Amino acid sequence: MSLAAVHTRLDRAQIHRHEAAMHSETQGVSMKSRLAAALAALVFSAFAVAPAMAQERQQPRNSGNEAAATQGTSRAAAGRQRRERPAAAPTPEQILAAAQAQMALTTTGCQVSEAKLLGKTAADTTVYEVACGTAPGYIVETKTPPEASSCIILAHSADVARAADPTASPAQCTLAANTDIQKFLRQYAKDAGVACTVDQAKLRGQSNDGAIVYEIGCSDGPGFWINQQNATWTKTPCIQVLAERGTCDFTTTAENAAFVKTLLAGSEAASCNVTEARLMGQNANGVFYEAKCDGADGVIARLNTENVVQQIYPCATAQQIGGGCKLTSAPAAAAAPGGGRL
Repeated sequence: MSLAAVHTRLDRAQIHRHEAAMHSETQGVSMKSRLAAALAALVFSAFAVAPAMAQERQQPRNSGNEAAATQGTSRAAAGRQRRERPAAAPTPEQILAAAQAQMALTTTGCQVSEAKLLGKTAADTTVYEVACGTAPGYIVETKTPPEASSCIILAHSADVARAADPTASPAQCTLAANTDIQKFLRQYAKDAGVACTVDQAKLRGQSNDGAIVYEIGCSDGPGFWINQQNATWTKTPCIQVLAERGTCDFTTTAENAAFVKTLLAGSEAASCNVTEARLMGQNANGVFYEAKCDGADGVIARLNTENVVQQIYPCATAQQIGGGCKLTSAPAAAAAPGGGRL
């Protein structure tokens, strides 16, 4: 998976996408990556809920003589009042059926379990909020075709809008089934194969292939970026995200260091107390990590695809392995050790 920094912006009228390309070269290895990504938040045009009842027309007071003399006129006035009464408000069952019909015309796959009528737009379209069982809900507008916006995206957009303007009132979901966004993101992490205990999660943006990217933070280790494309979830460890010049807000330097420490177990560098680590890249010989060791010379470790250490290169002699150590000061260049260059 290719990753880069994701930028977001709010457009109150419609979705606008913008791409910010970012190239990352990992010291001559095959992990060159690019992600042009953006997040655009959908905010429906302002709508006003139709009043439940029209104001009653006040009839002028007439004297008894006038009322008696114009019985036909009174009947006509009563007929006009009946015609001017507003249509009865739709029942919950009618609202649910109408919302289900709209969502059936979208590609969301939402099985509507609850619906709320929000009102009409200036363009005379109708807006509903729907819950989708255990899945995230939507706000849907009766355009042709219907336009559905995820409650997750709307919640993120609302946070961004309020951060920029505390008085903003962006559209967002309010049904109880739709308000626990973290619950949905924890399920996404599980679907993507993230086995950690998720303590934080957020939407990062949208990749140039249309996938929505999320960041997952773990209470018991480093986090991931995850995304779904064509019904398939993928996950990228944050140490790789950083190598490709992305950012992880929920993963610390210490967590990445602890992860690399576990990789060194059983190797000649097992005694290294890793305080900082980075993914350097990979080639046909394996995957390369640098580890900074507390009170000792750092190392570069080469691992196979099963994450088993194949070779350890001390930083003192590893200047030609992927450009050498960056986390540990190294002496002048020396001959490359056996095992080949990165």
